[in-house]
Amino acid sequence: MVVGTDNAAVDISGMQRAVRWYPPAYDIRVEAVPIPQIIDPDDAIIRVKLAGLCGSDLHIYRGHEDVDSDLTCGHEVVGEVVALGPSFRPDANGRPKLYSTLRIGDKVVSPFTISCGECHFCRIGFTCRCVHSTLLGIPTLPGGQAQYIRIPKAGGTLFSLSTLQSPAANAPKWDLSRLADSSLILLADILPTGVFAAMQALQHPKIATILTGKPYPYGGFVPGGPITQGQAATALEVGDRTLTIGVVGLGPVGVCATVSLLDILAGLEKSQGLAWQVIAFDTLEARRRKMQAVYDVIEPSGKGSGRFAVVSIEDGKSLAQEWTNNAGCNAVLEVVGNNSALTLAYDIVRPFGIVSSVGVHQEPPLPFNGRDVYNKNVSFDFGRCPVRAMFPIALEILLKRQDVFGGVGTDSSLIDQVVSLDKAVEMYELFNKGQCGKILFDPWM
Repeated sequence: MVVGTDNAAVDISGMQRAVRWYPPAYDIRVEAVPIPQIIDPDDAIIRVKLAGLCGSDLHIYRGHEDVDSDLTCGHEVVGEVVALGPSFRPDANGRPKLYSTLRIGDKVVSPFTISCGECHFCRIGFTCRCVHSTLLGIPTLPGGQAQYIRIPKAGGTLFSLSTLQSPAANAPKWDLSRLADSSLILLADILPTGVFAAMQALQHPKIATILTGKPYPYGGFVPGGPITQGQAATALEVGDRTLTIGVVGLGPVGVCATVSLLDILAGLEKSQGLAWQVIAFDTLEARRRKMQAVYDVIEPSGKGSGRFAVVSIEDGKSLAQEWTNNAGCNAVLEVVGNNSALTLAYDIVRPFGIVSSVGVHQEPPLPFNGRDVYNKNVSFDFGRCPVRAMFPIALEILLKRQDVFGGVGTDSSLIDQVVSLDKAVEMYELFNKGQCGKILFDPWM
């Protein structure tokens, strides 16, 4: 296929290099595969500038996803548009805005799931459950650890960084020119997912009592008249309004969740005097060191003055009891995706607490039964991040937290390395063993 641009024709026919996985498990190869072509009118072809290696990729790598066909890996992509289907035209009225504004040559980030932007779920913000939702990096939709990728429903899926506007006329202009591609790619998955983990907890009705200072159930919507209103006016004691949140898992998504949580809590501390404390757990010392180094470089406005501790599992259990007078955490963000992490989250959350779980869980049954959750009045929110909906919040945090998300390879940067596709086998092995942090592939190195 030859497509026109403002400058020259670009030939995207032929073969490309890609990272491929073969069943049953642990079999990564770098191979030549055909460059994807426009299939449907809503398609876009992206020239990949960087692709991420994500913890979710390890589920397929380990053979845990019931996938029995080979595939092209990867679901985190930043790149440049090189071809568009016929749906993209200036007069594409009544459709998502990108169908009329996206141009060849635009820089884009692709969320890890396809979303049309037009169905009920997309309209109300649950974009990861779009009726057309498909994951990148599965046998039927090749992923982004390659030189090119096809994005279906591209007008509802992609974010154009070339034409992104600040949300309000009087808002500070978003200066994306200073952001490296290694920073922008975090918007494809892990930073919005981290924000989502925090927001699921902070927006939960059980946390409203802390944020509003009103006893349950009067922190949120309640029907009723004068009697109800009188009860709602009852104020909590100061000690009842300290918000304690645990974060279980400090891989790249866990770091993003913690940084996002700290930023949001610092804002609430400034705007309404919220008292808070955060306990961050991981079994691996290297990940605990990384999280502490990240925390240390965040400027005061991004981490407030609440108490913060990075701990091992056993030390963290004791600390959660000590800091809360044996009540437990109000909320726990579970960012691992296995039963050990869920068990820990259940153990440290208090009665009437909330567990916000964004880890990708597999087939084993949950490690608790109905009696367990009934006896503790615990609420669980599980599931995939609606990246499209979380994007504006994640972008604002990305812009503020370039002290963490802007560098590569330092003790306090989230990104460990940018490597060529030739190192894919080695990087998957190291990442699987927890011996490296966030890895990005440059398919043109």
